[in-house]
Amino acid sequence: MVEKTLVILISGRGSNMEALLDAKLPARVAAVISNNPQAKGLEIAKRRSIATAVVDHRSFPDRSAFDTALAAQVDRHRPDLVALAGFMRVLTEPFIEHYRGRMMNIHPSLLPEFPGLDTHRRALAAGSRAHGCTVHFVTPVVDSGPIILQAKVPIEPGDTEERLAARVLKEEHRIYPEAVRGFLEGRIRLGPDGAVVVEKLR
Repeated sequence: MVEKTLVILISGRGSNMEALLDAKLPARVAAVISNNPQAKGLEIAKRRSIATAVVDHRSFPDRSAFDTALAAQVDRHRPDLVALAGFMRVLTEPFIEHYRGRMMNIHPSLLPEFPGLDTHRRALAAGSRAHGCTVHFVTPVVDSGPIILQAKVPIEPGDTEERLAARVLKEEHRIYPEAVRGFLEGRIRLGPDGAVVVEKLR
């Protein structure tokens, strides 16, 4: 069987990247790529002998030029799946379509609720009774791609953003590897109609 290949994109500390690395997925992590030269996750990847690259978005005149350079770096590794793990750039439609059906993201809310940033603060301000995280395929509309997996946590009396974020992050670290594993094993895919097809999960 041909070994699957995974490329991970990060912008910061890389905790979801590390969860994927710890999961012993049925794939070779070919590279960790960041738009931020100071991303702490790059050092974690280097210590694990994983190839790293930086495509600094500040070096490009616009998003299109950045995405072209980023795609060139990603495509060097011919990935079966691109996993966004705290990658904080809005990608252009041509980039997203290039990886249609083979690019996933983890978002810290129960989508479609609270797309975008500051999800924990917004959930608390809205008086939500539950919060959580979502793994989805990436599509051109930000945080609106077909949902693969979700995990819910209760919002407790007196919760702060930090406490809520910590509980959600724990669930992110659980479901993201599960979704990626399902894709790599052929049990999760994006169907031709744009809907997620899920075989029996473990």
